[in-house]
Amino acid sequence: MEKFEFTVTENEVGVRLDKFLTEKFSNIKPEINRTKIQHLLDEKLISNEQNHVISTASQKTKLGQKFFVEIAAPKTSHLEAKEIPFEIIFEDDDLLVINKPAGLTVHPGAGNQDNTLVNALLFTHQNKLSTSASGDFRPGIVHRLDKDTSGLMLVAKNDLTHQVLSEKLRLREIKRTYIAFIYGALDPARGMINKNIVRSRTNRLKMTISRTIGRTAITHYETKKVFLNDYISIVECKLDTGRTHQIRVHLESMKHSLVGDYVYNGSKKSAPMLLELEAKNFIKAFPRQALHSYKIGFSHPRTNEEMFFEIPLPEDMQNLKNVLIKAEADSEAQLNSTSED
Repeated sequence: MEKFEFTVTENEVGVRLDKFLTEKFSNIKPEINRTKIQHLLDEKLISNEQNHVISTASQKTKLGQKFFVEIAAPKTSHLEAKEIPFEIIFEDDDLLVINKPAGLTVHPGAGNQDNTLVNALLFTHQNKLSTSASGDFRPGIVHRLDKDTSGLMLVAKNDLTHQVLSEKLRLREIKRTYIAFIYGALDPARGMINKNIVRSRTNRLKMTISRTIGRTAITHYETKKVFLNDYISIVECKLDTGRTHQIRVHLESMKHSLVGDYVYNGSKKSAPMLLELEAKNFIKAFPRQALHSYKIGFSHPRTNEEMFFEIPLPEDMQNLKNVLIKAEADSEAQLNSTSED
């Protein structure tokens, strides 16, 4: 337990307590913001020189007052560090930009305590991840990707970075762009989906659309390529919000399931008659939702430098694209051959 003592000077009289303490901590522990001060008040960890616990953030300071603040040491993590491959795209003293592989759960939960991205991060960055801002089971984790979604993620290496990035997420200042392979072709080809998302009452593993309740969810999309007479499209999706399963739920609500999605799959399309069996089987057996976080942009939490990262499709999705390109070329060749006959 760390203990801090602060005395109100003449220039600090009449200031709200939470603001006074935040400014005092700004040079020694900048991760202690006003939200954290409120948590310390709620936990009865701030007192005055009479040893009376203080609970009101709005009380005004008086000349010569002393305040004592106790901050608990971070809890020791019982999570196991484990060597699990993932790619680091960028790293400095404050953050990581990583490429999460498909099939890797982000953080421990029921039934999976030691085969997650968090376990992998603990192996490579033990004691170099945010802690108090992210919780005991999510050190460093600022935002998540679904287990079977691949691509770019931000990881915080200290609590101040975590808090700043979390606030940027809340303010929609972190730009995340995905590539999705969907059944059918969206009409219009470019647009915005603004539909609230809420957990399903009938299946707690799924999310669903609601007109009256749930959390605001906004996805901007643009069709990049359509294959085989609207059989499958490649769509770019940009997120304003980051709700659980957002892209998958939003596109399913438009009657366009993602290729390989075995949860939200009510809008799959039958393969064209001319499509070769090998291609049909490849698409039908695609093992995970074809969704990849391929761009991310943000201002650095410490330097404010604008940063932008882009990565290519992973091998499995590139193979899917190649199959579709070949199938499209074969289909056109067959049609041209028929017309010549």
